[in-house]
Amino acid sequence: MDSFFRTHKYLIEHTNAPVRRILMDEINWNDSMIGIKGTRGVGKTTFLLQYAKENFNVEDQQCLYVNMNNFYFQGKGIAEFAGEFVGRGGRVLLIDQVFKQPNWSKELRKCHDLYPQLRIVFTGSSVMRLKEENPELNGIVKSYNLRGFSFREFLNLQTGSNFRAYDLDEILSHHEKIIKEILPCLSPLKYFKDYLHHGFYPFFLEQRNYMENLLKTMNMMVEVDILLIRQIELKYITKIKKLFYQLAVDGPQAPNVSQLALDIETSRATVMNYIKYLADARLLNMIYPVGEEFPKKPAKIMLHNSNLMYSIYPIQANLQDAMETFFVNSLWKDHIVNDGGKDQFYLVDGTQKFRIHDAKSEHKIRMSTDTIYARYNTEVGRDNQIPLWLFGFLY
Repeated sequence: MDSFFRTHKYLIEHTNAPVRRILMDEINWNDSMIGIKGTRGVGKTTFLLQYAKENFNVEDQQCLYVNMNNFYFQGKGIAEFAGEFVGRGGRVLLIDQVFKQPNWSKELRKCHDLYPQLRIVFTGSSVMRLKEENPELNGIVKSYNLRGFSFREFLNLQTGSNFRAYDLDEILSHHEKIIKEILPCLSPLKYFKDYLHHGFYPFFLEQRNYMENLLKTMNMMVEVDILLIRQIELKYITKIKKLFYQLAVDGPQAPNVSQLALDIETSRATVMNYIKYLADARLLNMIYPVGEEFPKKPAKIMLHNSNLMYSIYPIQANLQDAMETFFVNSLWKDHIVNDGGKDQFYLVDGTQKFRIHDAKSEHKIRMSTDTIYARYNTEVGRDNQIPLWLFGFLY
């Protein structure tokens, strides 16, 4: 146990979270069991350590961070370890990559039943379905999603600013006022292109080649998150990767499921399941017409965020596609985005029509009062025309 405390202390002392994630204030930290899901690379480990650093003195040993990658846990279950921790006065146990532990959900349930004074915060892959597939956790775990950096977070980090987030209603109703508060401080478009290219995953801060790191992360999403958690045989990994590559190269459009099934030599049903796994891993977004959902074929498939677009060779990232991908990704956290039935049209929360378009070609568009126009290549807006970058302030 002492070695775990030494590791915890070292990690806390060397943790530097340059951006305080908005999720930190959305979680009710008094809940007895909290699950934080997120795709690989979005900063779940740093998030846990930052929470510990903000709320506990490392010397009093009431809080402890452990990672299930440690081989120690191949011989000892979470509940047994938790009992030792509680016996030493422990109150909050932070468990990283919980899915690496066999029978992890049953072990967490045992902790909940045996040690009511213990609070557990654990992280897991976005592929995990905490409540649907682990009934023993129903009613006792509160689940949250940690996302990659928003454009707002990226902008704050790059400029030393402290702009707050706005909800969608605020942006729709007061965008002109909000913009007047931001533009005197900086020019968002100076940073927008960089964000689209390499601003979503926090590891852009590391002294490594970003695209190589992203490719490695994407492979890990498939090889570990999908195969391990969905318990898919290793021999099928090439089919999943080939499918993902083909969907990425095709760009945002409705998938030809029959052709894809021929290409990777499997059934249509398996193709749809693989697409769902890739969406769960936050590699893809599936856009449906209102009222439809999986297992039906989506109206459009796009990459989950624009950074992924620039990592796939030989894609020449289309500007319109990148902007639509940014829009969908920005709204995805708190809103339902459906296909609007026409090019560049989306329906948000079943009611509000949006169209993403280039402000420089605005003269070619017939404006409608029932549509919000998210415009790129501009920093300002008016009435129902809002600069696209501002939707990056939703979280």
